[in-house]
Amino acid sequence: MDERALTEQLIAYDTSGGEGIRRAAGFVRGWLESREVEVRETHVRGLPVLVADAGPEGAPTTVLLHGHLDVVPGFPEQFAPRVEGERLYGRGAYDMKGGLAALMLAIADLQKVEGVRARLGIVPDEESEEEVERGCDVLVEEGFKGDFAITGEPTDMLVGVAAKGVFAMRIRVEGRAAHGATPWLGENAILRAIEVFRQIESLPFAGESSELFDRPSINLGRILGGDALNKVPDACVIDVDVRHLPEQVPEAILGQVSSIEGAEVISTFKRPPALVDPQSPFVRALCRAASSHHPDEVTSVGRDGASDAVSFLRAGIPAVEFGPTGAGHHGPEEWVSIPSLASYRRTITEFVRSLPSALGAEEGQRT
Repeated sequence: MDERALTEQLIAYDTSGGEGIRRAAGFVRGWLESREVEVRETHVRGLPVLVADAGPEGAPTTVLLHGHLDVVPGFPEQFAPRVEGERLYGRGAYDMKGGLAALMLAIADLQKVEGVRARLGIVPDEESEEEVERGCDVLVEEGFKGDFAITGEPTDMLVGVAAKGVFAMRIRVEGRAAHGATPWLGENAILRAIEVFRQIESLPFAGESSELFDRPSINLGRILGGDALNKVPDACVIDVDVRHLPEQVPEAILGQVSSIEGAEVISTFKRPPALVDPQSPFVRALCRAASSHHPDEVTSVGRDGASDAVSFLRAGIPAVEFGPTGAGHHGPEEWVSIPSLASYRRTITEFVRSLPSALGAEEGQRT
């Protein structure tokens, strides 16, 4: 089976909810086991977490590969994959069923690899809003550890050495009720909440930048307000998603937001940023492996989205994001480059196979 066919099969599962995730995980497990890949299954909040291994136990070097099955909700037609030229369209094509398909094929390719061990962990909840008991944390806690980790998030074949942190806030804004026919007698809480969001966009933290990022990302994700059509809403709740720079501190952002008159932060959700040394011998070896499959120079980049790489970093395991080429993730026209899937699969297998010699060469240079 090639990368495109496997990606199409994965896209066809609506994995924006638990039932679809369970069915897709059953397919993935069966696909791997039919290729004599041993699979272990555990669970997080009733959802399956899969681990597949390649290479000898006790090898001096272990590489962790990480992917996720879940996707954000999409329209029904997005779960019917379609091809236009070299682009494969569908929900999750880019984030990250294309990358996951290539990783599954790579772990099957690597079953007889020598001198290094490769482990593939597949989680069901990378897109979730859970702050604790996340699938990747469970993986690490249960022994999914190694010397270097690659999470297959889409990076256009560049190596992501930094990812923004998440600081999401639920903010309550109050108004004054009145009849909908006389809105001038009330104070519309929904309109006030939008004003609060505009003020958040103008706070000092929103204008800061760093070496790899032009600015933080600030998104108004949800508005919850109003209980009758003919009534001026007297309360509104907004969910604001801030992806902050690695150098920024969530508590400082909270302090700035809390200073806005009429804005009450009633709950928060946060995940730390991800940072890894771009001069790590593992990062350098991955860049070399990717260079022959990338039309431009392979560079280390910062990623705007949050990353499960933080689970590995907290355990002292250097981790990067690295995935195929495409665009439109979380949008209506999400696509992945079909040729890049083959390039990504080859890069992963070549990287793993070359590690013993690459690390030996790095050690020889240091001595």
